[in-house]
Amino acid sequence: MRIVIFLTAVNTKTFAVRLAQAALQAKAAACVQIFPAIESHYVWKGKREKTREFFVMAKTSARKAVSLEKLWSRLHPYDCPELVTLSGRAASAYARWIKLST
Repeated sequence: MRIVIFLTAVNTKTFAVRLAQAALQAKAAACVQIFPAIESHYVWKGKREKTREFFVMAKTSARKAVSLEKLWSRLHPYDCPELVTLSGRAASAYARWIKLST
């Protein structure tokens, strides 16, 4: 069965938790994981940057992916947020749980 993994990064744990709570409350995700202390290197407005961030990963169903994107776009603290989806196959029991939870 297919699921969607939704990825983003934010600059504070407060925002990461806010995204997780909103996704779960809206039933837009079945599970959200927050990875602390990642270091991002990127170019923004022509300048090389290095930032400590929190990586946020949500598991959702294909039918809820657009809802989750809209929700996180509205709540995200960045001007140009990383909102990336990956679609893949999951074990049947896990995929069913995601479908029932969303």
